[in-house]
Amino acid sequence: MQDTTHLSGVIAPVLTPFAEDGGPDTDRFIEHCEWLLEDGCTALAPFGTTSEGPSLGLDERMELLEDMIEAGIDPARLMPGTGAPSLADAIVLTQHAVDLGCAGALVLPPYFFKQPDTEGLYRYYAELIEEVGDHRLRLYLYHIPQMTTVPITLELIDRLVSEYPDEIVGLKDSSGDMANTLRVIEAFPDLAVFPASESFLIEGMKHGAAGCISATANVQARAIRSLYDQADSEVAASLQARVAEVRAAIQKAPTIPGLKALIAHYRNDPQWLVVRPPLVAMEAAEQARLVDDLQREVDFSIPIAIEAG
Repeated sequence: MQDTTHLSGVIAPVLTPFAEDGGPDTDRFIEHCEWLLEDGCTALAPFGTTSEGPSLGLDERMELLEDMIEAGIDPARLMPGTGAPSLADAIVLTQHAVDLGCAGALVLPPYFFKQPDTEGLYRYYAELIEEVGDHRLRLYLYHIPQMTTVPITLELIDRLVSEYPDEIVGLKDSSGDMANTLRVIEAFPDLAVFPASESFLIEGMKHGAAGCISATANVQARAIRSLYDQADSEVAASLQARVAEVRAAIQKAPTIPGLKALIAHYRNDPQWLVVRPPLVAMEAAEQARLVDDLQREVDFSIPIAIEAG
C-alpha cells in the first residue's frame, strides 16, 4: 500500500456483475471498472455494500482484486472492502490487499454480535492491524450503522488514531447524517473523511472532507467529478443541485437492484440485472419504469460511451 498519502476525490463502490453460472463475471466487472475510471472516478472501492461484498466469498473477493490489477488497474487507485464478522477473514483479506499494493483497505466493524462495547471494537481493529503487521497498511474505517447496527464512534476513532496514527488514515461515513460527518472531520482533521453521498459533497469539502464514496457514482461519475473539480466555482451550487436531484430519483428504487437495472438498460445487457440473494433483481416492468422516471423527471441518461464494450 501507499506510504505517504491518502485517497481523495470521487470514489465508486463498484457494482459486481454475476455470470449465468452465478459466479462473479470478471469480464463485465473489469469493463465496468475501466469505464468508471475513464468517466471521472479517482479511485475504486470494490467489495463494500454496493458491491454486494458480504455476499461474496473470500476467494471471490481476492480473485476479483487480482483480476483488476492484472487487467492494468493501478492498485494505488484501489480501496477494497476487507471487513468481515470473522477477524480471521478480515486479516486474510486485508493482508491480501496490502500484498497487492492497494492504496487502502475499507474495513467494516464486526457486525454479527450487536451492541459491542468500545473495548471490543478497539480490540478487533487493533488485532487486525497487529496481525497484518505491515507498515504499508492504510486503513479506512467504515461507518454504516443502518446496516451493521455497530457504529464507529468518536471514542473508538480517538483510541485507534492515538495508538495507530500511521495505519488509521480515514473513514467512510455512510450514515447519511452529515452532522456526524462534520463532527468526525472537526475532531480528526488529519483523517480523510468521505461522506457516502454526492449530495453532501460541497458541504463536506468546505469543512475538509476528502471527497465522496458514493454508490451512484456507478452511473453519474462524470457529473460528480465535475462538481468535485469545480467545488469552489460559481457553478458549484447548480452542479450540486443536479447530482443531488439525480441521486434522490435513483433512491426511490432499491439501490443495488436499481443501479444494476440502469447499467443493464444502457449497456443493453440484461445479465447486469442479476443480484445475489437475499437481494432480488428488478422485473422488466420495474426496470422500464425506473429508466422512464429518471428520463422524464430529471432528464437522466448514462453517457453513451458505456455501451462501447
